[in-house]
Amino acid sequence: MKRHSVVFKLFVVTSLLVLLAFMVVMAAEGLFFERFYRSTKISRLAGSMESFAKQYGEHPNEEERVSRLLGEYMNRHDASIAILNREFAQLHYEPYSIDLRTPDGKTIKVVIPTEGTTREEIPQLQIGDPLTVDGMFMDQLDTIMNPVNIRLSEEASPEPDLGLVRAEGKVIDLLLPELNSRSYNPYYQDTLIDDAVQAWRAQRSDASASETRLLQGEPVRFEWRDPWSGVEYAMLLQPLANEGRTGPRYMVALSSLQPVGEAVDILQRYVIVLAPLIVVLVVLLSLMFSRIVSRPLLALNRTAARLAELDFSAVPEAKSKDEFGELSRHLARLSRNLDEALKELTHANRQLQQDVEEKRKAEELRKELVANISHELKTPLGIVKGFAEGLQDGVADDKRERYLAMIVSETDRMNALIMDMLELSKFEVKKVQLHPRSFSLTDLVQRVSESFDQQLDAKGLRIELKPSYEAGEQCPVPEKLTVWADPRRIEQVILNLLSNAVRHAREQSTIRIALHRDLDGKTTTTIENAGPSIAEADLARIWDHFYRAERSRDRKSGGTGLGLAIVKHILELHGSEYGARNTEQGVAFYFTLQNKENPNGGETHDET
Repeated sequence: MKRHSVVFKLFVVTSLLVLLAFMVVMAAEGLFFERFYRSTKISRLAGSMESFAKQYGEHPNEEERVSRLLGEYMNRHDASIAILNREFAQLHYEPYSIDLRTPDGKTIKVVIPTEGTTREEIPQLQIGDPLTVDGMFMDQLDTIMNPVNIRLSEEASPEPDLGLVRAEGKVIDLLLPELNSRSYNPYYQDTLIDDAVQAWRAQRSDASASETRLLQGEPVRFEWRDPWSGVEYAMLLQPLANEGRTGPRYMVALSSLQPVGEAVDILQRYVIVLAPLIVVLVVLLSLMFSRIVSRPLLALNRTAARLAELDFSAVPEAKSKDEFGELSRHLARLSRNLDEALKELTHANRQLQQDVEEKRKAEELRKELVANISHELKTPLGIVKGFAEGLQDGVADDKRERYLAMIVSETDRMNALIMDMLELSKFEVKKVQLHPRSFSLTDLVQRVSESFDQQLDAKGLRIELKPSYEAGEQCPVPEKLTVWADPRRIEQVILNLLSNAVRHAREQSTIRIALHRDLDGKTTTTIENAGPSIAEADLARIWDHFYRAERSRDRKSGGTGLGLAIVKHILELHGSEYGARNTEQGVAFYFTLQNKENPNGGETHDET
């Protein structure tokens, strides 16, 4: 054992304490008379309690009578007694009182509180003595007084303090602790009952057995030492008969067990004969005790060391119900709280990093948006300016019509860009209101397709429309394939998607439009073109403003770069599922619509 370790210190202290305890025990064992005295007194106290229980059973609900019984019993047996309820809490009785007859014939009962009262505060009284009492009345009839100062009337009596009432008269009856039969300061002893009961309830290991004995009508004994005075007391619990509805009640008696003598010669002999054996036993028992007590402390020390290294998986090993066990549970809760706090902090840190990354990406998108808008407007403006200056300078008069046509074309391009930006801004500030109704999706697709005849002929493309139903249903004529949506907005969606498909389709290829109705009434529209695929990393970003798969930002494919962003907002307002995927031939865009009113609780917004 290390000299400065807890085990060694505990061993030394325990050895000394246990050695002292053994010496005290041996001395106590030598006092036969003291044991006899205690046994006799406890037996007499138990017998008297049975007598009190019978008298109490005759008048259990008469508070004044019970109070007097308590006072008389305590004087006869030099013991403090009280009545407890079913929860072992003391019922309020005032056993000590003085009946005072005032000059006007009024009877005042002066109740002597046991709490805080000392023997010196109460003068030696007899019936017929004149008495002056300063205090406060406790009832409306001014017949029960709580005293503050009590003195014989012959003594000088200053004016009562502010708030106190003075009562004077002769003593006609009294019940106070008898000096010849009661212990020193019986008022103090009476206040120890609650402490003794609490100590009994806290230390009794056979709680169920004790309660069973009480329920069977048997008394329970317990010895207790007052921590303030060091005086030992015998406490007895006796059940009381109670026919009321208040539940069981108990009588508790507390009597002093002060020793009455010492056996000095026997103590000396015991010490001389048993001293070597006591030393050996003390050393062995202290060693065992110190190791047993310090084991959970050492385990907690190891746990705390792991916690210091931020290892919160450590589980304290002490599982006892004492302070070590409580400390172990506190450490376990601390470990869990720290672990949760660290996880939350880690999660918050990751979330913060994500937020920073999203803000960084948003800033990049903003810069890219500004660059795209600048690019999209700068190029046609440069073209318009160039052709306008050429016309202004009279260059190539033979190409005047061509220059004017180019100026008109670029102006239309800028106008289309501005209109798309205005349209998109309405969706983003949620100022668009849908006007849904039932209409033929097939007719709408055919009508939009026909508007692309010129672009289709220029690239040698053709459109193939294939409406279909889920297996098991009879396929009606295409015109009967209806959906519930805003036809103007859906036409805008199909127009943008079909325009996108035409721009990116290979020449002399086929654009396939598939309309598929499943058993739940959901219609999926798929527009697939044969052409270059989209990188997987770009599939989720093609719906962003001005985002294009071609990084060079050339204008060969045309468009404003806002069409898919507008499509996205329109479909989200309809509660549609949408997306893009690469196929063997090229790229397919798809979206869904319902054939019932308000299919997915799609949002509607006011349009201004």
